[in-house]
Amino acid sequence: MEKLVIKAINIKGRCPVFKVGDKIVIEGPKVNLEETTAICTHAFASFLPYIVALRKGVKPQEIGLGRGEKAYVQCLDPGPPYTEGGTVIFEITVIRDETEKGLEDSKGSD
Repeated sequence: MEKLVIKAINIKGRCPVFKVGDKIVIEGPKVNLEETTAICTHAFASFLPYIVALRKGVKPQEIGLGRGEKAYVQCLDPGPPYTEGGTVIFEITVIRDETEKGLEDSKGSD
């Protein structure tokens, strides 16, 4: 099963939820609450449209979210002078289960 690790890497302004280094871990359709250190509905709205695409192997560059293997998105809160909060930059890394990848590869060779 693909796993997404979404890490807060930069904060502009003041975020009441995240600090740099906090992460959200998504495994399949579930948020892994044991490995997730913070979660925010504003931030979730920013990466929700991309979760399935990235899990299914769409490269970040294909959807305009990065140049390499990692995707980058930003929280919807614009921060000062528009709000009292701040915006967070997130780095999304896809971690593939190599066991399942091996099974998929062997099915294709039948």
